[in-house]
Amino acid sequence: MALVKAGVVVLDCAEPEKLALFYRELLEAEQIHESANRVEVRSADGTRMGFRRDMNATAPSWPRPENSLQVHLDFVVDDLDEAERRVIGLGGRALDTRDTSGPFEERSYSDPAGHSFTLRRGPSTAPKRG
Repeated sequence: MALVKAGVVVLDCAEPEKLALFYRELLEAEQIHESANRVEVRSADGTRMGFRRDMNATAPSWPRPENSLQVHLDFVVDDLDEAERRVIGLGGRALDTRDTSGPFEERSYSDPAGHSFTLRRGPSTAPKRG
C-alpha cells in the first residue's frame, strides 16, 4: 500500500460555494463535502477538487507577471467550441482563445475567481486510414 496517495487539488478563494458550483457544473460532478470553509466535488471519472475559503485570496494575474501563476488546470475535451460555450455560460472568462500549433489545440480561460485553466482537445483516438 502506498504511503502517500494522490489527494485533492484545492483552490483558495473568497467564495468556495460559488467556485465549487462552477466546477461542479463544468465537470458534471457531485458535491461530496461541505463545511464552513471548504467544499469538495468529484467528477464521474474520479477527479476531485476542493475549494478552501481564504478571504485574502487574490486571483492570479496570468499571463501578466506581477502575480505569479499559482496553479494551472488542464481539462481534455472533444469539442472546444461546445466546451467554451459551457465555460462562458457558467461564468468563466476567455483569456486567450487562439489555437496553438502542434498535436493539441487548446484555449485558456479563468474561472469566476480568476484561476486559469486550459481546455485542450486531445489527439484523435480514431484509427489512421490509408
